[in-house]
Amino acid sequence: MKKRKWTFRLFVRLPLLFIALSFALVLLLRYVPIKYTPLMLKRSIENRKSDTFKTQHTWVSLDQISPQLSKAVVMTEDQKFYDHKGFDWEEIRKMREDHLNKGTKLRGCSTISQQTAKNLFSFGTRTGARKVWEAYWTVLIELLWTKDRIMEVYLNIIEMGPGIYGAEAAAEHYFKCHADKLTRRQAVSIAICLPNPLRSNPTKLTPYQTSRCNRLLQQMQ
Repeated sequence: MKKRKWTFRLFVRLPLLFIALSFALVLLLRYVPIKYTPLMLKRSIENRKSDTFKTQHTWVSLDQISPQLSKAVVMTEDQKFYDHKGFDWEEIRKMREDHLNKGTKLRGCSTISQQTAKNLFSFGTRTGARKVWEAYWTVLIELLWTKDRIMEVYLNIIEMGPGIYGAEAAAEHYFKCHADKLTRRQAVSIAICLPNPLRSNPTKLTPYQTSRCNRLLQQMQ
């Protein structure tokens, strides 16, 4: 009897408790500013011996961020953001077909929702278990948040340089202005650097990045 009770608690009560708590957490985070994330903690630990590293992050509401930046990240990171429910299944299917039929490397197909879940609920470790973990939180934020809230959180916590998180910190650090004053070119320059923020600088784009920036500016017009 004791073993049966222990098994019931382990496989029924604990999962149900976790689901209830995770729902409550995501509902709470729908309304409150997010000041710190696991990724920020991870980077701080990684750079604990550095005298120059510091975390730069200022939370601002979506209406305090240039709409040019929202448009730019959608174009560069997730063009179907406002249409999908957290996962771009068509892109995932194409990636798998290319890998199986052409031998191409598996590439990232993460949506903005998935990236938000990754930065908010994980340390960004590269394991299969992390992907499952992130998928769970992606489903929750898509279910309980609006698209504008997902975009707001994404633009506030995404890594935009060494120790730089979010649009306001990036605007101040790179362009000496507030996030709502970012020009279209500045917004696109930031967005282009998101895939590799620790090695890219929006004010010092490579020739390839500059060319891509010009193409995106034409498309945005």
